[in-house]
Amino acid sequence: MARPKIPLLSRDRIRTAALALIDRDGLPELSMRRLAAELNVQAASLYGHYPTKDDLLDDIARGIMARVDTSAFAAGDWRHGLVSWARSYRAALATHPNFVPYLAAGPGTREENLRAADAVHGGLITAGWPPREATLIGAATRYLVMGATLGSFSRGFVDDAHLYRDRYPHLDQAHLLRAKADEIDADSFELALTAFVDGLSLRYPPETATAERLS
Repeated sequence: MARPKIPLLSRDRIRTAALALIDRDGLPELSMRRLAAELNVQAASLYGHYPTKDDLLDDIARGIMARVDTSAFAAGDWRHGLVSWARSYRAALATHPNFVPYLAAGPGTREENLRAADAVHGGLITAGWPPREATLIGAATRYLVMGATLGSFSRGFVDDAHLYRDRYPHLDQAHLLRAKADEIDADSFELALTAFVDGLSLRYPPETATAERLS
């Protein structure tokens, strides 16, 4: 029997094609009809695997979030755990920045999200942080990571020196930023993360910090 010219559909193939389309054209451009055209099939063929577009997006989200590593909290050092988690989180999201808005707005009901939140919250509480502060730290770290992956600061500039130099004297090197975007984006995230953790360290141990604020 001759092989079919078009590979059989699978959830993995659909997810891969959907994420490639999002990476290339942006999240708003994804539709089941357009995805079907990318796969050279009819849209109805997709619905046997994913009844709705949200089902597909949730499955993609699970795959991305499964790459986030929270295991460093098990060592008992909250600073190391927080930094390691944040770096892993950013690495997972930075691979697909066009998908980050969905992750930012998505519901907190996915197994991968809840497992990570539980590990982070538990690690911080075990280290001595009160539950409310542990919640705030987890949320603040998430904001830091999301902000660092939603877009590139450096890629917002163009390589025309005169555009900046003639009107904005303090931006006379701005035309060089785009060519070093990866380096600047990574280093700025590390700077923010380090400053964040150093600031938290001034409040730790929480009991002492609380007593000093009340005195």
